[in-house]
Amino acid sequence: MKIIAVIGAGTMGNGIAHTFAQNGFTVKLIDISEKSLDKGMATIATNLDRMVAKGTITAADKTKTITNIITYTEMEDGVVGADLVVEAATENVDLKLAIFKELNTLCSDKTILATNTSSISITQIAAVVNHPERVIGMHFMNPVPVMQLVEIIRGYTTSDEVTKTIMALSEKLQKTPVEVHDYPGFVANRILMPMLNEAIETLYNKVAGVYEIDTVMKLGMGHPMGPLQLADFIGLDVCLAILNVMYDGFKNPKYAPCPLLVNMVRAGKLGVKSGAGFYDYSQSKKAEKISEQFI
Repeated sequence: MKIIAVIGAGTMGNGIAHTFAQNGFTVKLIDISEKSLDKGMATIATNLDRMVAKGTITAADKTKTITNIITYTEMEDGVVGADLVVEAATENVDLKLAIFKELNTLCSDKTILATNTSSISITQIAAVVNHPERVIGMHFMNPVPVMQLVEIIRGYTTSDEVTKTIMALSEKLQKTPVEVHDYPGFVANRILMPMLNEAIETLYNKVAGVYEIDTVMKLGMGHPMGPLQLADFIGLDVCLAILNVMYDGFKNPKYAPCPLLVNMVRAGKLGVKSGAGFYDYSQSKKAEKISEQFI
């Protein structure tokens, strides 16, 4: 594989594009908004600058990585000639199905189609394309350039050949791929999201405050970031969407999102990206400090 198309220039999309480009692949980064593409490329440049400052990469590596990325606002132009398409759009099933229906008409039958979904069924997505055996999940962790894990999710019809190809490709990105099967939440979020939800329930029930809950989990359990701060970093809207997918999929009340989480999302308090969640990020430097812990 040489040419990788990435759909979506948001947090996950620009991180995935960064990672492929840094490892020598030609990347076609696609988004319907030129503004989003500019913001995504600026984020990549900033993260590369941090890596240069820390001595992780050289200035020449940064230049080469940026050069390896080409941006597009038209899907048709971006996916043509791609060996692999990685969809990293918003975690919305209708949007993802629409994108894959379009990819079905634009891409060769031999093009592998991957989704970065963190919870939506790979089998459901694959059902809207010809040759569903070529559809697979590549669930990268945030921040993508530094997190080692990639969950490789096999849909019901995903072929052994495609799975082996994507596992090997992930290793070329200097990641550790782990093969899992297609059930709501997969492994990472099936375990993580109930923990975050329980931390929110603990706050909702006034057992302890935000700082106290996070401190217990950091100092007592050795977590690098408390669960409420982590929820802010992920995005409370994303957490809510994943919990809803799991609740709908399993019909088990233990996955039902806490009312406090629902209300915060309704109020627009989404975490770092909105400037406020369980913590206040109204000053941009506060948000930058969180990113700097990782990149």
